[in-house]
Amino acid sequence: MSIDTAKAPMASDFSEVSVSATQSNGFRVATRVIFPLDADLDVMPLYIDPADNESEASLHPEDVRGRDSVVVRAGARMSLGSYFNAFPASYWRCWTVVRTVRLVVNTSGAGSIVVYKSNARGNRQRVEAARVSGEHHQEVFDLPLETFGDGGFYWFDLVAGEKEMLLESAQYWVPTAGQPHGTATFATTTLNKPDFVVRNLRTMADDANLRDVVDEILIIDQGTKKVADYPGFDEVKEALGDQLVTIDQANLGGSGGFSRGMYEGVTRGKSDYVILLDDDISLETESIIRLVTFADMCKKPTLVGGHMFDLFNRTVLHTFGEVIDPYYWQPALPHPDQTLGHDFGRSGPRKDAIDDAGPRDGGLRATSWMHQRTDVDYNGWWMDLIPVSVIKDIGLSLPVFIKWDDSEYGQRAKDAGYNTVSLPGAAVWHISWIDKDDLVGWQAYFHDRNRYITALLHSPFPRGGDLVSNSQKLDLKHLVSMQYYTMMGRLEAQRDLLAGPDVLPGLLATKLPRIRAAAKDFPDSTLKKEYEDFPKIRAPKPKRPRRQLVENSRTLKMLEGAKAVLRQFRRPRPGHLDNPQTAIAFKDNKWWNTAQWDSALVTNAEGTGIAWYRREPEEMRRMLAESAANQARILTEWPKLRQEYRDALPRLTSFVLWEELFGIEHRPLDGEAPREEH
Repeated sequence: MSIDTAKAPMASDFSEVSVSATQSNGFRVATRVIFPLDADLDVMPLYIDPADNESEASLHPEDVRGRDSVVVRAGARMSLGSYFNAFPASYWRCWTVVRTVRLVVNTSGAGSIVVYKSNARGNRQRVEAARVSGEHHQEVFDLPLETFGDGGFYWFDLVAGEKEMLLESAQYWVPTAGQPHGTATFATTTLNKPDFVVRNLRTMADDANLRDVVDEILIIDQGTKKVADYPGFDEVKEALGDQLVTIDQANLGGSGGFSRGMYEGVTRGKSDYVILLDDDISLETESIIRLVTFADMCKKPTLVGGHMFDLFNRTVLHTFGEVIDPYYWQPALPHPDQTLGHDFGRSGPRKDAIDDAGPRDGGLRATSWMHQRTDVDYNGWWMDLIPVSVIKDIGLSLPVFIKWDDSEYGQRAKDAGYNTVSLPGAAVWHISWIDKDDLVGWQAYFHDRNRYITALLHSPFPRGGDLVSNSQKLDLKHLVSMQYYTMMGRLEAQRDLLAGPDVLPGLLATKLPRIRAAAKDFPDSTLKKEYEDFPKIRAPKPKRPRRQLVENSRTLKMLEGAKAVLRQFRRPRPGHLDNPQTAIAFKDNKWWNTAQWDSALVTNAEGTGIAWYRREPEEMRRMLAESAANQARILTEWPKLRQEYRDALPRLTSFVLWEELFGIEHRPLDGEAPREEH
């Protein structure tokens, strides 16, 4: 290790690093090493990698001494090779102008600092080590990025001597390279979640570093329970001052709320970026600072987003990047060896690769896949930074209310030549999809219609690949599962799709009330709280156990599926519709299981209600016939529909159209006219 004291940031400069002091001798902070302020053990494995062997320190909340400070107990080893504190070197190598990073570590006490890196295969490699001692000691490591073409991270471990060792602070610095120091407008759209919003505002107000990169915090309030009326709002409003702005508008869905945030962020002219944030999240504020810094250093305007952890199981990462399978046109894993729902509480980034005998470390999941750089198609709008210049170029969201709006925007940016990055070390906590089922119920309409619209606009296949066939199969699965309300919405989605793009703006504020009002007409969407609210279950004779194994057998699935379809063409047996035959837990509500019954009590995903599914053969056959006709039309008319939707895209995403939908006056953009209607 060689330290150039003429260029190295000094300890006196950065014992308490703030954004206002992020530049020193041609360097700026890229990533701070951080710890949870409340020392919460539920999330500590995201900041300190759990002990890999008995010589490493177990996690003790009292050892956290501050936002950037932690104690390593005497004789113990602590690794900062964690989700929030490992430096994502391959992402910086690929997308930014940076080619070297400077690690600055400030310590007190005797011990060692050991720097590691990994490659795309997850192999751990020792880079440098330094013995340290004394009070307020600073150690500097200059680390090249040349070898990180496909993947890899930097991180460091701390090893204490005979007495405890204190990490006072540590940062990864990058050369400024003449890049700008941008600021952002935050935009949260909310519908009746004022408790989440006020809590996040309080978190923002308490982080001085964050406050220095934000111009305004916009709350687009589309609900009836107003954020401004919620207890505690007045206090955060006083703390944030003019930086906090609330805007009330009708419920135009996520696409309407986020479009308003983008629109305001651009037309107010204060910021380089707009950062979209969901309302029902919990923030790690340092993540937002990292997004802005990374975006500043990118080679060209780039959309930069973060990952999503499970709000109720806080060490579980939902996905490590969002991509669309182009042939099936559905979300997919970026790499075949990735896993959904990885738990960092069980295995951190340093776990070894899987060998032929299976996972090592007592069966814990290996994380070698995490070290390969994950390139994505889009960022989820739970947290996504979009440069103002990109919004001016490609427009606002499609007016599609919810579902697929974020993925369509990412695809549109990609088509226009803009990159999208999901940056490790930047994340929010959000309710995961495991605790929801938005493919059934009123949301099914938006899923089906918007998936089709996005494919018409961006699919590389002449007739959408397997999309039409897959959609037909989904229709059939819902029908044999007695989900007639869901199917009603999907049929309406197909009709509206075939009506063409010009109907979309008129449906934005009216479609949801119409779909939800129809729920009362379908027993599968009428929820009651208790089993006692329904007639008593009268079970038939027991079914053979093999039916319970169907989920693990493709052949048995197909057999049960064929039987389920044939069952629709005969009447339910006497008495089967007077009393439910069985109760089905949400986790068991699979089409091949539910379709075996004439009637069943089924719990919803949230566990808050029970619906009585009942088989209606005539309704099923009517809906199936319309589905087949609609899907045949979509396939036949695909080239015409594709051209219509692509021609309409500039108009549908224009500032002019959205101003009409918002009901506001036109605002010029930097003296220029907004995007022209075509």
